[in-house]
Amino acid sequence: MKLPWIGRRLRQRDGLVIAWDGRALAYVQARQESPDVFRVERFGVERRGDDSAEDFAKRLAALGLKGRGAQAMLRPSQYQLLQIDAPAVPPEELRTAARWQIREMVNVHVDDLTLDVLKVGDDRVRATGSLFVVAAANAEIRSVMQAALELRCEVGVIDIQDLAQRNLQSALARRLGVTDRAHAAIVMADDRQALLTICAYDELFYTRRIDLDEGFMQAAWGAAGDATPVTELTLAEPGHDDDRVQRLVVEIQRSLDLWDRTWPMLVLDRITVQAGVRTEEMARWLGQQLGQAVLPLDVSPLFPGFEGGSDADRQLCWPLLGVLMRSENRKL
Repeated sequence: MKLPWIGRRLRQRDGLVIAWDGRALAYVQARQESPDVFRVERFGVERRGDDSAEDFAKRLAALGLKGRGAQAMLRPSQYQLLQIDAPAVPPEELRTAARWQIREMVNVHVDDLTLDVLKVGDDRVRATGSLFVVAAANAEIRSVMQAALELRCEVGVIDIQDLAQRNLQSALARRLGVTDRAHAAIVMADDRQALLTICAYDELFYTRRIDLDEGFMQAAWGAAGDATPVTELTLAEPGHDDDRVQRLVVEIQRSLDLWDRTWPMLVLDRITVQAGVRTEEMARWLGQQLGQAVLPLDVSPLFPGFEGGSDADRQLCWPLLGVLMRSENRKL
């Protein structure tokens, strides 16, 4: 498919970002006030529910977003993000070479995929010779473009949630003057998955999706062994109430241990979390479990106006804020 993909365009002063996953259309409309500050003018979620395709299209058209240039974001369930050794080919041939290299790693035929690539990390630290490959089914891309058509707006760029998350945590690092240090963000992508990203120098070095057991977001995290450090933790036998909770802690610690072994020159400066209305609670709980400070991932100073609405709608719209911060100077 021919389509602008994950990068390649300068920021605009006015921004409209949408995400459509087949069930709900989330959108954020904002105006840029300074390099890293965007005033949110409008945001919301339209859920299809039992509407016919025709009735839902009418609802989307009635939102009045037509005529505005838009960016779209794919949620983690809509693409794979793979890491490969960079093929020894000229830059203009990377996508073609990557398509051949990932053919056994994807869950659909490569001819049915739209691909893009970007470097892992930043060469100022250590050249990895690795690439991230974004692979999205053509059917997912067509579905997003159809939703944009029904909104009466034109999508110029499609981005992904891993990079939107990178943009948000990197903006906070810039405000603190610590862009040369590594920082991790753990965001509840939905009720069934957490997205962990580690960045430095405004670039993505590591990303991982961690599956959550059913009921995790409703669990009483603090009741699941506050006094048990993760270094001494062993998973409970299947059926124990705290198994679904402690599993997340174990998987996060495994990722942090891998980071320490792989990037010893980039000591992790901070760990932040975002879990909607339970963000403060999760930060305290994870800090106790991991034995180190964990802070809320608070981007509210960067997005005045992102207030009100239901908690569920705000959580669905929150990752879209990072797409507003995309820029052209990302590295292939």
